[in-house]
Amino acid sequence: MSFFGFGQSAEIAIQLDGSDTRKMAEMKTEDGKKERYYLYYDGESVSGKVNVILKKPGSRLEHQGIKIEFIGLIELYYDRGNHHEFTSLVKELARPGELTQNTAFDFEFNQVEKPYESYSGTNVRLRYFLRVTIVRRLSDIAREMDLLVHTLSSYPEMNNSIKMEVGIEDCLHIEFEYNKSKYHLKDVIVGKIYFLLVRIKIKHMEIAIIKRETTGSGPNTFNENETIAKYEIMDGAPVRGESIPIRVFLAGYDLTPTMRDINKKFSVRYYLNLVLVDEEERRYFKQQEITLWRKGERLRRPIQQQLLAQQQALQQMSLNNQSSKFPQSHPQGITQDYPSEEEVITPKLPSPPTEPPNSIDSPEDEFLEAQAGSLSEEDNLEDDQEPPMKASSGVSQEPVPVAQ
Repeated sequence: MSFFGFGQSAEIAIQLDGSDTRKMAEMKTEDGKKERYYLYYDGESVSGKVNVILKKPGSRLEHQGIKIEFIGLIELYYDRGNHHEFTSLVKELARPGELTQNTAFDFEFNQVEKPYESYSGTNVRLRYFLRVTIVRRLSDIAREMDLLVHTLSSYPEMNNSIKMEVGIEDCLHIEFEYNKSKYHLKDVIVGKIYFLLVRIKIKHMEIAIIKRETTGSGPNTFNENETIAKYEIMDGAPVRGESIPIRVFLAGYDLTPTMRDINKKFSVRYYLNLVLVDEEERRYFKQQEITLWRKGERLRRPIQQQLLAQQQALQQMSLNNQSSKFPQSHPQGITQDYPSEEEVITPKLPSPPTEPPNSIDSPEDEFLEAQAGSLSEEDNLEDDQEPPMKASSGVSQEPVPVAQ
């Protein structure tokens, strides 16, 4: 409601280009709920329209300028007053003046650098958002729209396994091994536990995935541990020489890539925690850090596009075949014998072939003259020896940005 004409007299709506087809992803909010946002990647442009809608038709809105900002910032919950911006871009939509009707403004932030992945944790949040501001003398009118950013990574084929021997002198000696040290977010952890010496009564053994969030620096460092998953991999006392297999699927858990010293404000690391519990409820554990990364999804062309490409290749091949069968000029007085259907070799494709076009590249006069002529013996020999042609269909893959 507007009191004495000082309230908000307009509404702002932000519409992104390609929002109908753009992928969306979920992320936890500060209160623990999950919300869906439009997904972007590093280096991808952000564009769309800003609609300014006047609440009262026929009214006038005076302003000191309209601008849109693309902002990336880090919010530390224990330091609410300070927001640390690492990305800030501004576009001017309109100069000072007045609006007398609903107006739409186009905007584009071309190839925006988004160095970090969006994150919402226990003590920190990293977010990207668009903010539109209508500057006024007394009170500005503003609207924000959050975006979600995923950082894709790639690692070399060489991925060393983790192998370590731990234990208590003269009491327990075990050897554990994990197949890799770096896993993507939908990977499977495969390993084994081998007991070399067992002189204590072990009741059961479990393995857990722990996320450790570190914020601040120096004496103001805060560590927050969260158990993401826990598995019991053994129940009962093991014997010497026994081997226990491990297989943990990561796809079903809410994981993020490993983040190390993000803008010198926070870090997120993951650990595999192996715990042994004896009959006296004493716990023996060993933690091993692993690296998680986000793998880009492989995009495949729909089957309709593949069939269309095959039909286009067949059409072009038929056109080339007709051009080779009908030469541009022939000697006069020589009759032309057209090849029979058995002599014409047509390639076979999974989809039914389309009709070749009726027209060819040669002019109409030369085409009529070619009908009165004939092919020479050398031309017929070349046609018989012509190998069949096959249409090639390539599979294209969209490039994905790679995190630095």
